[in-house]
Order: sequence, then C-alpha cells, then structure tokens
Amino acid sequence: MTDPRQRLIIALDVSSAAAAQKIVAAVGDAAFTYKVGMQLYTAVGPSIVRDLIASGRRIFLDLKYHDIPNTVGKAVCEAARLGVSMLTVHAAGGGRMLRAATEAAAVNPALQVLGVTVLTSMSDTDLEKIGVRGHTVDQVLRLAALAMADGCHGIVASAREAPALRQELGYDFAIVTPGVRPAGSTNLHDQVRVVTPAEAIAAGATHIVVGRPITEAADPGEEARAVLSQIAA
Repeated sequence: MTDPRQRLIIALDVSSAAAAQKIVAAVGDAAFTYKVGMQLYTAVGPSIVRDLIASGRRIFLDLKYHDIPNTVGKAVCEAARLGVSMLTVHAAGGGRMLRAATEAAAVNPALQVLGVTVLTSMSDTDLEKIGVRGHTVDQVLRLAALAMADGCHGIVASAREAPALRQELGYDFAIVTPGVRPAGSTNLHDQVRVVTPAEAIAAGATHIVVGRPITEAADPGEEARAVLSQIAA
C-alpha cells in the first residue's frame, strides 16, 4: 500500500447521518475508508452504510460480533450483502464462532473479517479483573493465533503488540490498530495503549483507526492530511 490513504480509517463515532456525512465531506479525498461503529449504526441503521458505499467510500463495520456461531454467521452474511469491506468479530468468541463468521463472509470475496483481540482501553490490571492472567501481549497473541487459524483475514490490536504479532505469526494478515493519536496529542480520551501514526506503521500495522482527533478538529480535512504525512514518514 504505497498510498497512505489506503492505511487510514476514520472513525465516524457520531449520532446522526448528517453529522457523519458532514465529516466525510470535510475530509474529502484525504481518506478512502470510514469506520461505522455501534454508536452510529445503532442511531441510524444500515442506511448510512449503503449511502457511504454508494458515494464510493469503503466501510469498516466495527460492531464486534460476539454471540453463538449461528447468530454471528447470519449477521456477517447480512453485513457482507451490504458491501462492507471490513468487519469485526471478537476472537474470544472461540473457533466455531470465528469459522461461522469467515464462512458467511464468503458471499462477498472482498470482505475482510478481523478478529478483535484485546481492546486498546484495557490494561494488564483490567484483564486480571476478568480472570485473564499474564501480560496483555500474551492474551493478544493467543487470540490472534486463534483468529488466524479459523480463517480471519486479520486482527484488531494495539500497535504496541504488533512487533510480537509479526514475529510470531508472520506478515500475511492485516493488523488494524485503534488507539492512535497524532504526534503531540495530549488528550488520550479512554485509550490506554496509545501510539502515534508513524509508530503504528513502523511497528507493523497495516491500517490505523483515528477518530476524534480528526472528526472533532476545526478542519477535519487538514487534520486528516496531517495524519497522512505522519503515516508517510
């Protein structure tokens, strides 16, 4: 991916189609791919996905499916028919659930199924409280290996774990990295394991997800281009 715009995913974490479309218009040609997550999808439903795809944008549907295999498989099939380019399932759902997702995604050969490992808002202490012992990187590696073994095309993880993932699992899969903040940012919001765009790419991430630093900027297009320059660097 020689064009840095292929690596940037802008998170549309807003509550209306109008707000989402305003951001997309402001960003212009500085990005190709937009994340539609639980907030926007719950507020307005699949219509926003259809509208953005019809306008030529790629959609990363970040609903983090986690349920019994049959339910997840049927949900992924519907998402595939919408024409999204990427979607997420929780790797912690287990092998049968992951296989149901990847098999259902086959109706859209261009769709990438990504296994979510450990949320970037979580620390070692948070994991221990839910019964997961050891370091965060250990759990990320376990879940990533499971996701890859059961057909996922990539994973979602912090770039802090990306070097270990590349060393253990190779390079033939996508690593999508949330928790990215442009160089110089001081507001981390609810993120814990945070990196800059340049650090994420250097660590082995294929894509980075950036939300509020771009979408809440006075000029989202200018901020997106600044992030692109950091990716290119």
